[in-house]
Amino acid sequence: MSFTVAIDGPAASGKGTISRAVAAHFGLAHLDTGLLYRAVGKRMLEGEAPEVAASALTSEDLKDPDALRGADVAQAASKVAAIPEVRAALVDFQRAFASRAGGAVLDGRDIGTVICPDAAAKLFVTATAEVRARRRHAELRARGVETSYEAVLADVHERDERDAGRSTAPMIVAPDAVLLDTSVLSIDEAVAAAIGAVRARLGD
Repeated sequence: MSFTVAIDGPAASGKGTISRAVAAHFGLAHLDTGLLYRAVGKRMLEGEAPEVAASALTSEDLKDPDALRGADVAQAASKVAAIPEVRAALVDFQRAFASRAGGAVLDGRDIGTVICPDAAAKLFVTATAEVRARRRHAELRARGVETSYEAVLADVHERDERDAGRSTAPMIVAPDAVLLDTSVLSIDEAVAAAIGAVRARLGD
């Protein structure tokens, strides 16, 4: 089976969990494109110019995802993602992954609109800011990060505004994407809905 599934959505919407499950279900490769920007953000925090870091990025930079999950790296990722030169440098990496034999699932902010506009199936996964903040707060607490729900909610709103308001490849719903609101869905329900949407797009 060879096709591309594009899954977009804001932070903590559940798109990563859903994307991995969809990839596993259909036997496709998976790329969390947010890790690319996190890797660039991490290198920026270490003193490297973001444009240079993006141009030099390799798969080696993605081998330790846990090192890219911190709040400081997430903030840095959101900032470098607004730099047109950074996005341009990472386009080829993402498109090459998407066109691999056997098909692929990519999740991010602009997969269905910019990276893979001709994807066989597109989903936009979302949830209310409050629900996403609760999820992210619980995730951070589970990792031992001390922060308040209010601080996480403010961060969610800030990232949403930055992602949707940037001049290059803003986060928007592709006209042909299936909108999946996970606010009141369990993980199993959200995954089932996503798989059903992909099957419907494939005429399966």
